[in-house]
Amino acid sequence: MNAELDLCAQPRDAHGIDWSELYADQLPRVYNFMRYRVGDGPVAEDLTAATFEKAWRGRKRYRRDKAAFSTWLFTIARNVAIDYFRRQRPTVPLESISQRPDGVSVEETVQRRADLDRLGALLAGLSSRERDVISLKYGAGLTNRSIASLTGLGESNVGTILYRVVRRLREQWKSEL
Repeated sequence: MNAELDLCAQPRDAHGIDWSELYADQLPRVYNFMRYRVGDGPVAEDLTAATFEKAWRGRKRYRRDKAAFSTWLFTIARNVAIDYFRRQRPTVPLESISQRPDGVSVEETVQRRADLDRLGALLAGLSSRERDVISLKYGAGLTNRSIASLTGLGESNVGTILYRVVRRLREQWKSEL
């Protein structure tokens, strides 16, 4: 393994950040964000790895006085996703994200797949900004403040976008029943 990328070699950097702990803590959030954005499990895994590699390589550029670490990391993750979409034509549909969980009945699996397909179709109708905000909120589990910092939107604007989008999605969901 490349010594520069070996997280165990120097777990703490000049900022006192424990990279092993950070990786364990942030990995699920970054991966979920990528799953919301690209849908495909293996592609999301690759983009998550690319995000952490870029963060590790750019660790000396991180400034605590400018932003929280998660904000810095998700800025990198968003840029990795944007770069991926620039290279891909057409994009991967969101409805391809479901995987059959163990121990679930066939009926439940079919219903879950139908619900995910339906949700994917509804999400595909959102604007790019709305999908980005939804992905950061529900995929990455970020706060409205963190989303605002990442997107350049106001915190109240993020809340308003989320409220309106979720309300519109719920209305569309109910109307299609």
